[in-house]
Amino acid sequence: MSGNHLSNRVLSLSESATLAMTRRGRELKEAGKDVISLSIGEPDFDTPMCIKEAAIEAIQNNITHYSPVAGYKELRAAIAAKFKKDNNITYKPEQIIVSGGAKQSIANAILCLVNPGDEVLIPAPYWVSYPEMVKMADGVPVIIPSTLENDFKVNPQAVREKITDRTRLFLYSSPCNPSGTIFTRDELRALAEVLAEKKDLYIISDEIYEEINFSGAHESMAQFDFIKDRVITINGVSKGFAMTGWRIGYAGAPLDIAQAMNTLQGQYTSGPSSISQMAALIALKEGACAMDEVCKMKKAFRERRDLVLGLLKKIPGVKTNVPEGAFYVFPDVSSYYGKTDGTRIINNGMDLCMYLLDTVYVALVPGEAFGCDECIRISYATKTSEIQRAFERIASALAKLH
Repeated sequence: MSGNHLSNRVLSLSESATLAMTRRGRELKEAGKDVISLSIGEPDFDTPMCIKEAAIEAIQNNITHYSPVAGYKELRAAIAAKFKKDNNITYKPEQIIVSGGAKQSIANAILCLVNPGDEVLIPAPYWVSYPEMVKMADGVPVIIPSTLENDFKVNPQAVREKITDRTRLFLYSSPCNPSGTIFTRDELRALAEVLAEKKDLYIISDEIYEEINFSGAHESMAQFDFIKDRVITINGVSKGFAMTGWRIGYAGAPLDIAQAMNTLQGQYTSGPSSISQMAALIALKEGACAMDEVCKMKKAFRERRDLVLGLLKKIPGVKTNVPEGAFYVFPDVSSYYGKTDGTRIINNGMDLCMYLLDTVYVALVPGEAFGCDECIRISYATKTSEIQRAFERIASALAKLH
């Protein structure tokens, strides 16, 4: 049957560039090959015990019924307190919406603010779902490129040049997936000053990797009084607390936008899991029991980052910067484009990733998926021994290209 019975909305969405890699990696594993994945976007640690115990207690106490659409008030109050303490942002509990992951929080905000034809500014490299979410709202993604030499940071002038009468949103992440880039306070202020010039332009600040920060203090755009009423701050417990499967994200927003997100969410998912919310409450409470575990995870990620950077330096033709957060390195590998192993030509990042997967069984993600085809994304959310084994294979395979 042809696809012409499907909606234009779903037909406009692109298939993820990572799906071919995932599918091929699965086929190779099923064939008995020793595939090492450096493509995964989640911590390889387990959820801290005290958080799991809170979930078990919630079940035993029969907290297993529908929750309010926006989440339990106690959790929203804890999130508001976290924003105040950690980010210097003042939100009331009624300005907080808890959702089934930060991805839903971002989609909620986009769907509440973007009309057909509205433009959304997205710095590249970007998380793979940003442009597709904009398309889902019948908006137009407008990509602002950046360079490795500038640590993948867009400058205010480049942003100003992309703003038009149709610009509605600016959507970015810090720390960034895939680059690990972190904006400083001064850099965020400079961007905010440009964005503030257009009075009906809103900002979605994706801060899901906040806890995985090697550079010092995390900074949020909503801390600036002159722009805070136009910023939707997105966060969650998935990355920092190793709770990806619990599916809890949240947004802090101006009250009218929060109310709109509540209305929207009430019509297509209602409130997130009651049990997961009780687990998230323990994670986010003042003096959270899990913070020692969070610090250990952060230390391990930093050590792995340094290991990966050291291994990449030994490979000719690869350029890297020093990512300050998340758990990714995003090197420029374009010096290998146009080369061949005698049987295939490497034309782009997808070709290079498929070559490494097919010949040495290492799974990576091509930069094309993130709007930057010169690069590939390497995740170091896996144990050190696997990283070392993978890089031995990568170096060997790249040495065969000429």
